[in-house]
Amino acid sequence: MVLVKDAVGAYGERVAAAHLVAAGMVILERNWRCPAGELDIVARDGDTVVFCEVKTRTGTGFGSPLEAVTARKAARLRRLAAAWLHERDLRVPDIRIDLVGVLRPRRGAAQVEHVRGVA
Repeated sequence: MVLVKDAVGAYGERVAAAHLVAAGMVILERNWRCPAGELDIVARDGDTVVFCEVKTRTGTGFGSPLEAVTARKAARLRRLAAAWLHERDLRVPDIRIDLVGVLRPRRGAAQVEHVRGVA
């Protein structure tokens, strides 16, 4: 059984990936997991490897999607980015951590907010 939360999250990740591709990025990986956690999207923006956290909401009753990313979560994203690079034995010129917030209203198109270089 697919939970509503999982379906909303999967929708948001699809919308975020399409947004990033439209912005000229190349998706390298989605939903990469290790014992420490998960990276939603890993992309390349020129020579920069970008680790994207995607937050999706169906409304703003609990705040905007991007408000769900705390300092603790940002630190975890940095550790996960290092683990992803280590697993692949990659040395890259630059990395960046971005947040993509997706608001899925009951009607109309999703609203996407992309914040670059948050952590």
